[in-house]
Amino acid sequence: AAEPPARAAHGHARRDPRAALDPEPCASARSNSSARSLERLYPAVGSAKPPRKRTTSQCKSEPPLLRTSKRTIYTAGRPPWYNEHGTQSKEAFVIGLGGGSASGKTTVATMIIEALDVPWVVLLSMDSFYKVLTKQQQEQAASNDFNFDHPDAFDFDLIIATLKKLKQGKSVKIPIYDFTTHSRKKEWKTLYGANVIIFEGIMAFADKELLKLLDLKIFVDTDSDIRLVRRLRRDISERGRDIEGVIKQYNKFVKPAFDQYIQPTMRLADIVVPRGSGNRVAIELIVQHVHSQLEERELSVRAALASAHQCHPLPQTLSVLKSTPQVRGMHTIIRNKETSRDEFIFYSKRLMRLLIEHALSFLPFQSCTVQTPQGQDYEGRTYSGKQITGVSILRAGETMEPALRAVCKDVRIGTILIQTNCNTGEPELHYLRLPKDISEDHVILMDCTVSTGAAAMMAVRVLLDHDVPEDKIFLLSLLMAEMGVHSVAYAFPRVKIITTAVDKKVNDLFRIIPGIGNFGDRYFGTDAPPDWSDEEDALST
Repeated sequence: AAEPPARAAHGHARRDPRAALDPEPCASARSNSSARSLERLYPAVGSAKPPRKRTTSQCKSEPPLLRTSKRTIYTAGRPPWYNEHGTQSKEAFVIGLGGGSASGKTTVATMIIEALDVPWVVLLSMDSFYKVLTKQQQEQAASNDFNFDHPDAFDFDLIIATLKKLKQGKSVKIPIYDFTTHSRKKEWKTLYGANVIIFEGIMAFADKELLKLLDLKIFVDTDSDIRLVRRLRRDISERGRDIEGVIKQYNKFVKPAFDQYIQPTMRLADIVVPRGSGNRVAIELIVQHVHSQLEERELSVRAALASAHQCHPLPQTLSVLKSTPQVRGMHTIIRNKETSRDEFIFYSKRLMRLLIEHALSFLPFQSCTVQTPQGQDYEGRTYSGKQITGVSILRAGETMEPALRAVCKDVRIGTILIQTNCNTGEPELHYLRLPKDISEDHVILMDCTVSTGAAAMMAVRVLLDHDVPEDKIFLLSLLMAEMGVHSVAYAFPRVKIITTAVDKKVNDLFRIIPGIGNFGDRYFGTDAPPDWSDEEDALST
């Protein structure tokens, strides 16, 4: 892409150091005499309107919600980041934010995120990647004699590996650094699902390999006096330091490091933002450029699925429950539009139990010998995997959870919420909660109906992004259309597809023909909208 026009913002407007301060007042509960002295030296900026909260892609974060008196509506879904082949077509867009310590990088990043107004933006801070200190270095840090502003203080290998995985759409674990004890905490933070990644840090442009991963490089240029005042306020109020120690560290390490390592990287930036968060013109131009880049990356998956690979025979990875008179009879009941809700639930549950029992027969087993109460050996079989995890595609998929729990003791359950965008017709990922270390498990992915396969493909892609091997994923559905079977099997040929029946057709509204109706609405007793499809649930009430 051509160099963005935001560079023109460099040098415009008068310098107003007061306007460039971060609008973050010191926490009064944690202020001490040093902090109060600092306030007298340079008063805090008046209160600003707080930015509205946004949801990042952490697996355990709260989903984006719009609550009303009668319902909870999920918003801000992530559109497909892969093509009809199931592979990522374009990587996430990465913005690098560099600049001196306390220059306002995080505030600028927050303003960009707010102005972008797009879902699934990840903010990754270089502060999380300080190296683990030795005992001697810990002692130096405690006496403000360790240089945290030197490139050697950062774990660049971990930064690069993490950013590469995020850029490729993978789930990553981020270390949590404790600035009070100068050490990494035992717990890690999980990030996933970035359309845009904002990476900020003082050494953001200090490594050649790291620079290759940045699509847009922004340098936040703030006056050194302002940066010193901000650092004093931050380190005293938030990190429990004393004013003498902060000034000693600034003069000994921070200022020399800025002159030697940070300021020279300004020439590498695509855009220089003087006055940091005070330069709204530059931020608006940056946002316009990022929007234009994202528009070029938009994908249309469902339309491609409807026209691709639909004339082939059903794949060998498909297993359909044997259509015995009992199974056929239960299908007759749940497909009948006159069936009461109670009977629909009862016979659906029976089919789910049979389906899951059938699916378990495809898990890996190994021989084992046990002794019977009569003292005789019995040559049997036992599950040879580590663990079984169920993942339901909300809302209809969660109806299969009780059947799975009934036959798999202590099974772990995860959830994924995928809904169709009414304007684009594309599936969107709204929320996910997956168990830890799911990559080591056999995963039973559950959805009651699959028509085009768009939602199922998105769910499988999510599991793959969390390092679940493709051949350890089992997609279970009560009813599937041939189109959905082909779509999933073509994109993910090692995923096992298991169902109780396959119908031939999907109509123009993506409804399975002859079909079963909207499973979620029939099961939960809610009314379907007139334009529902078999892969779309009404919003939960």
